[in-house]
Amino acid sequence: MAILKIAFQNKKKDEHNTTQQRENIMTSKKLLAAALLIGGIAASTAQAEKWHMPTPYGDANLPTQIAYEFAEEVKAKTDGAMDITVHSGASLVEHPEIPRAVKTGQVQLGEVFIGIMGNTHPVFKHDNIPFLATTYEQAETLWQAAKPEVEKQLAKEGMMLLYSVPWPAQSLYTKIPVTSLADLKGLKMRAYSPSTSRLADLMGTTPTTIQVPEIPQAFSTGIIDAMITSPSTGANGQAWDYLNHYTSINAWIPKNMVVVNTRAFKRLDKGIQDALQEAAANAESKGWNGVRVKATEDTQILADHGISVSEPSEQLVNELKQIGDVMIGEWKEEAPEEVSAILSKYNQ
Repeated sequence: MAILKIAFQNKKKDEHNTTQQRENIMTSKKLLAAALLIGGIAASTAQAEKWHMPTPYGDANLPTQIAYEFAEEVKAKTDGAMDITVHSGASLVEHPEIPRAVKTGQVQLGEVFIGIMGNTHPVFKHDNIPFLATTYEQAETLWQAAKPEVEKQLAKEGMMLLYSVPWPAQSLYTKIPVTSLADLKGLKMRAYSPSTSRLADLMGTTPTTIQVPEIPQAFSTGIIDAMITSPSTGANGQAWDYLNHYTSINAWIPKNMVVVNTRAFKRLDKGIQDALQEAAANAESKGWNGVRVKATEDTQILADHGISVSEPSEQLVNELKQIGDVMIGEWKEEAPEEVSAILSKYNQ
């Protein structure tokens, strides 16, 4: 009996040990699964990049449309590892504050009208000089000449250039027909950059700083009487509600540019960096190809809604070209080395 009792006790002990081993194994598996789950979440969190991109203009504008396409392409190229949210129409950051927001890291990247940074350094004024580049071919050549200097100045501000998108050529909107500068004398002219303020002065008008969303009310309340801007701005803002004339002076072809905080970019994996730059190159190509079509479409929209679309008189063109020569001379004096480098490459 004693032998049977001992055998029974050993059997119970073995059963207990087996049960305990099974419980230990199950516990270990649960811990391992939990660890893998937590690790997977942590890894996913570490890889996922959620960036914010403020833009200054509304969704109907070509630069904003391209910004959305850029963000979608980046997300697709990175399988969702980079997710850029576009905040259009200055809804996240006011236009004049976008460069500072990117520089300080408040946002990772943003879009800005290049000329608005003219007070930072004169190289940013290159595409706001009247009659320096009046065709899209000339504007592309000017951009290639100016880009190295622009990138150099952005680097000093802790930013990198991703891409640029041109606007249609800038022309004159007024409530009255204009055949010479005398017709504009004393009027209040919309300004949106240092260069356009100086232009308004030289035209004998009073420069008044107005951002795009404020244009309709500014015209309706008499804050401004005239503006030089793209046909897209007029078409999207229903300019026919507050003025009657559009004179195709094609004074210059400005651009928006998308810039990224340098430190934020350098923290990215190489694959994501490559995806950003590839999408940026595609965005720039879309911009230069699309702007020609957009200019024609939006000018027709103005005409279809009753705005008188006309070519400038010879006198007006000559007067504006003289102003352009003055502004080129002043531009050279502001930064002789950098501006001379741009003009030398442009004129080759």
